[in-house]
Amino acid sequence: MAENFSYVFPAIRGVQAGREYYVSMCPLRLLTRLFTFDEEELVPELRAQRTLNRARVPDIARYVLDNKASYTFSAITVSIDGEIRFDPVGLEGPANFRMGSLSVSMISKFIVNDGQHRRAAIVQALEAAPELGDETIAVVFFLDRGLERCQQMFADLNRHAVKPSASLGVLYDHRSAAASLARHLSLTSSVFKNLIETERSSLSPRSRKLFTLSAVNFATSELLPDKELENFGSASKKCLEFWELVGEQIPEWTYVRESKMTSGEVRRDFIHSHAIVLQSLGRAGRALYKLSAAERQRRIKRLRGVDWSRHNASTWEGRAMVGGAMAKSSQNITLTCNEIKRVLGLDLTADERTAEAAWQVARAPSRGAKSNKSKP
Repeated sequence: MAENFSYVFPAIRGVQAGREYYVSMCPLRLLTRLFTFDEEELVPELRAQRTLNRARVPDIARYVLDNKASYTFSAITVSIDGEIRFDPVGLEGPANFRMGSLSVSMISKFIVNDGQHRRAAIVQALEAAPELGDETIAVVFFLDRGLERCQQMFADLNRHAVKPSASLGVLYDHRSAAASLARHLSLTSSVFKNLIETERSSLSPRSRKLFTLSAVNFATSELLPDKELENFGSASKKCLEFWELVGEQIPEWTYVRESKMTSGEVRRDFIHSHAIVLQSLGRAGRALYKLSAAERQRRIKRLRGVDWSRHNASTWEGRAMVGGAMAKSSQNITLTCNEIKRVLGLDLTADERTAEAAWQVARAPSRGAKSNKSKP
């Protein structure tokens, strides 16, 4: 009978809130056999955790496969619904009392409270790289005390979880070529040096910084194709050249470096230091670099005539701004880039032309309404 057989895990016993829990190491190949998560068809009130977002799984699996020698995963948290027994390795000394083997009846059910996306991604990665199956992941076992307790565990585990800011992620990411270039620009470019916020992805009105590292990272990714990003020497040279040229056309950036204006004043009154505009400039810059160097330098000077003021609603409302506030959607980036390309005399791509046409059609009724109101 199955109830007479057990899974045995080498484990360390601990205590939280007066309840025992156990930490063990599980071979990756066993994840799909042992650990499950609640049926997704159940309503939220009857589940112990969120539903699996399958769109996230391939990205996490790709991370494992692309970084077999350096991937890192935190522990999975699992509830055991069934009989368990912990056998310490010895009876003397607190260390021996904590270390031992955890026996779990084979008819028990293991429910993932935290880490279901990691589990699903590992299972997917093993299909492409079965040799990873002997590697291990830490598992924290709790004794299942019913649905209410499992739901409370999920709430508690995620209560204080805070995703690190995009800028801090760029600062600490040594795998991404774009992140490496963004950090390099923050240290070497006269445009960005000492003006980049590296920890936060939003700036307060009193911040002395003018740009965020995440914004520079996104702009760099737009400026350079993936193949160019991999060649750090030529990529950094191109980035430095481009942003120096852009900086020469935007006097407010220079005023901040010369202490003639504060960063807060510039960000309050102008849009050109915000992430959406930097990203749009980078995208337009990629097209600009298809021209000769002389033509590129001639056209980029047209940026000096752009009215970047937030009060210039006729140009930027609906493109870089929505209701007077800076926008962040991909559609807004495209529309902002379209305006910059228009100024620079650059052709739009098919997708950009489609977005521009749709935006112009959407604006038409409001324009007509205004003109009708002005008639007697």
